[in-house]
Amino acid sequence: MRTYIGRQQPVSVDDFAELALGTPVELWLGVEGETDEERAARQDAARDILAENPGLPDDVARIAAEVIEAHAPELFNVVPLIRPAGRRRPSRKGAAA
Repeated sequence: MRTYIGRQQPVSVDDFAELALGTPVELWLGVEGETDEERAARQDAARDILAENPGLPDDVARIAAEVIEAHAPELFNVVPLIRPAGRRRPSRKGAAA
């Protein structure tokens, strides 16, 4: 089954995030090895986007909550570990023989 968002077919988690945000994920998270100049430019662009779209942080939080809710069974599939029945050591309380 293929999924499309608009005319785009996301093929990775990053694609889904980019289409949901309307911006590349790297804009918000940065990339490894970026220079101070690149980081400053990226942050300036992010500030401009936030100024033009003040509801974006709320939209991102809503989308994240919806994804967590939709996939909660898989995300929180916690199985309690069963303690193996071991030998009990005799208590050393009391008088010595």
